[in-house]
Amino acid sequence: MEYKYLIDTNIIIYYLDNKIPQQEINKVEDIFKNSFNISTITKIEVLGWHKIEEHEIIKVVKFINNAKVFYIDHDIEQKSTEIKQKCKIATPDRIIGATALLNNLTVVSRNYKDFKKIEGLKFYNPFEKV
Repeated sequence: MEYKYLIDTNIIIYYLDNKIPQQEINKVEDIFKNSFNISTITKIEVLGWHKIEEHEIIKVVKFINNAKVFYIDHDIEQKSTEIKQKCKIATPDRIIGATALLNNLTVVSRNYKDFKKIEGLKFYNPFEKV
C-alpha cells in the first residue's frame, strides 16, 4: 500500500535548512517528490517564517509551489472543531490533523507530542529512530 503524506511546517523548514537526519533524507525527499501535500496553514507558516532572508524567498516560494495545498473548507472546519472538543492542541495543528484525517494522509512532523492526541491520525517523524 502506498502512503500519502501531509507535511507539517517544521519538516519543510528542517529540510530547507539541511537538518533532516541522514538516515531519513531519502524517504523525506521521496515524499516531497511523490506526495508533497500541505495544509494552507503550513503554506502560511513557511512563507511567514521569520528566518527567511530576502534572497531566499523566491527559492522557498518555488519550493512551496510544488505542493498540493489543502485549503480550509467546511469539512475541515467541522473536523477541527470535533478535535478541539476532544483534546487541547493549537488551532494550526488541529487544522492540519483534520486535513490529514479527512484525506487519509499521514502527517509528517517532528511534533508528535500534540499530534498523538488526535485519535486515528497516522504519523511519521523522520527524527525518531524506528
